[in-house]
Amino acid sequence: MKFAMIGAGGIGCYYAAKLVNAGHDVVFVARGEHLKALQKEGLEITHPDFFFSAPVSATDIQGLCNDYNGNDFDLLILASKGSTTSSIMDQMKPWLDACDTPVVSIQNGVMNEGIIANAVGLKRTIGGLAIRIGAHVLEPGKIEATGKAQIDFGAWPSESANPQLKDFLCELGSVFDSADIPNQHYEDVSYALWRKLLINNAINPITALTMKDTQTVTKDPVLKQTVYKIMQETARAARCSNVNMTEDDVAEMFNLICEFDAIKTSMLVDREKGRPMEIQEICGPVIDYCRQAGEPATTTELICHLLQHASDQMIEA
Repeated sequence: MKFAMIGAGGIGCYYAAKLVNAGHDVVFVARGEHLKALQKEGLEITHPDFFFSAPVSATDIQGLCNDYNGNDFDLLILASKGSTTSSIMDQMKPWLDACDTPVVSIQNGVMNEGIIANAVGLKRTIGGLAIRIGAHVLEPGKIEATGKAQIDFGAWPSESANPQLKDFLCELGSVFDSADIPNQHYEDVSYALWRKLLINNAINPITALTMKDTQTVTKDPVLKQTVYKIMQETARAARCSNVNMTEDDVAEMFNLICEFDAIKTSMLVDREKGRPMEIQEICGPVIDYCRQAGEPATTTELICHLLQHASDQMIEA
């Protein structure tokens, strides 16, 4: 298959390298000094179970639109920050309109797929999750990754609502298998997206606020209970969005995060490097849905507000 990895940072580069290593054709879409390094020196990935060092095909978004035909790709993978989804879709609109290639998001949050669907239509929209992976750009062109590094995916908002993609997604699962990328095909990917948000909303903001890794947070008795409370609020928000998230889901994901190795979340790394954090993309849907239901997510709001103050990244309510 031929892929475009749009937003080829730490996580995007890792999965793209796995696909290239399996013989697939991937165009890495990046920017800045990282793009220059990819073009001049190639990509280096270090992972406990995988090493990659090779030249790669790399360009920026404008170069992708100018130099490539969208219909030559089998899949466009969006791995950028969720805060950039709207602007990327707007920038690529004429190019996207001229092709019928599906788009999958492997970004954080539960709102990206709706933005993609508004841009390319429901029949081309795939929900996806990059889970159990930590990957960061150590320096331009060099990535350090850890974890099982799984991709879960499915027609968005569900296979019953968007059945046209079923055959393609079965083939995609086989491609991921061939690239040694663990994966799961969900009939209800909206449920999977909200389950991931149970962890992201509960752990990412707290790690960024305290500047501590996941294990330090979950071993602290006060912070551990705060994590559980935020997970309960996230599950309530999911139900408000018509996704059936139960207390069993909360307990399962809570036990999972408590078993994690000591890892730095992407939000913590962003704060360390002085980059904008995905506060709105991760916390926003929980706060908004719970407010609309008349049951505010008070713990999520508190941690979110403290993090905004601590980082000078205030967002209008």
